[in-house]
Amino acid sequence: MAVTGWVESLRAAEKTALLQDGRRKVHYLFPDGKEMAEEYDEKTSELLGPVMSWSCLLQPIFMRKDTKMSFQWRIRNLPYPKDVYSVCVAPKERCIIVKTTNKKYYKKFSIPDLDRFQLPLDDSLLSFAHANCTLIISYQKPKEVMVAESELQKELKKVKTAHSSDGDCKTQ
Repeated sequence: MAVTGWVESLRAAEKTALLQDGRRKVHYLFPDGKEMAEEYDEKTSELLGPVMSWSCLLQPIFMRKDTKMSFQWRIRNLPYPKDVYSVCVAPKERCIIVKTTNKKYYKKFSIPDLDRFQLPLDDSLLSFAHANCTLIISYQKPKEVMVAESELQKELKKVKTAHSSDGDCKTQ
């Protein structure tokens, strides 16, 4: 799907937004019946990724937290030094692969945003850092995605937002 096709499908979707705890939660219902839910930081409009698992604090925790300029993932509870990690693009599989030379961690994940626009993965846009037992993986957003996100933010400003009162129910 081309950039304009994805933006058009977002425009065509029925959207509901809820503002809660500094996060704007947007639910999309597409004409074909598919659904999508995303959270954005209220102040920066950056996409916030959900925490996938808190069940065991010693296990690696994988989350997505984008910035304006890049897609970004954080994997917490990875105590090894940076030179133990290998982070690369697998173009044929359309994913990023993270692995350690000590064979203690392996993860494959895709970038749905690039799939939506049918954009190729480019190894030169990928970088990573390691600090405080957290591996931070960044993939610079292509211009097409940044333009589409700008269009989406304009569209989301038109959506009427319900405000959560955090449990305060008013009786009539």
